[in-house]
Formats: sequence, structure tokens, C-alpha cells
Amino acid sequence: MNTLDDGPFYHGTKADLRVGDLLTPGFKSNYRPEIIMNHIYFTALPNGAGMAAELSKGSGHPRVYIVEPTGSFENDPNVTDKKFPGNPTRSYRSTAPLKIIGEVDDWERLTPEQLQAWRDILANAKGEIIN
Repeated sequence: MNTLDDGPFYHGTKADLRVGDLLTPGFKSNYRPEIIMNHIYFTALPNGAGMAAELSKGSGHPRVYIVEPTGSFENDPNVTDKKFPGNPTRSYRSTAPLKIIGEVDDWERLTPEQLQAWRDILANAKGEIIN
């Protein structure tokens, strides 16, 4: 492990998972489905994970899981310094699995208008995903 952040850490998704399950890289990007992701992404901000859950693909209910990295991780280069100097979003990624250790349900939900605004922003995003 490294000491970028002490956590706790969160991952947002619409998948119905259980404590002990592992989240792994190798799935389609939520933002560019033609890209298979080499990393699994997470954040130290539950509301950030909640927003990711609401924007993720799938028909399930948005969920925010408390996760524990099982290996080393790095700042997410898709937002760190490229879009936000430093790492104010406390966003990270790893090639190692994340272990689900719990779930939170008190994260701040987006309004339908906010959700649509984010979907519009992502649909028009021109930047590349650093995979």
C-alpha cells in the first residue's frame, strides 16, 4: 500500500454486491463504453462515489460501497492535475482489486436536473481517458 490517503474509501456502482466481494478492473468504461478499463477507480469522498454510482451504466439501484484496496494505488490521472490541481476529489485507481467491506446509504443524491446536466457534460466531453 501507499500513503496517498488513509481513507476510508468508496466505490459507486449499480451492481448489487456483498461484503467480501472483489471489484476488479477489466470492464467497460462508464463514460466511453468502447474502452476496457485497466484500473478500478475509487474515492475517499462518499458523495463523489455516489455521483459515480448515479452516472454508471446499468439498471440497478445506485450503491456506494466502502472498499479496501488490496494493493498499491495512485492518484487518478484523469482528474488529478489534468482537471483539478492536486487531488481535491480524492480520486484514486488501482490495478489490484478492491474488497467490499461495507455500504453507506447517507450520501447526497443528485437531483434529476443535476444528473441530466452531468450526463450532458459527459456526452460532450472531448478529452481522452488515461487508461
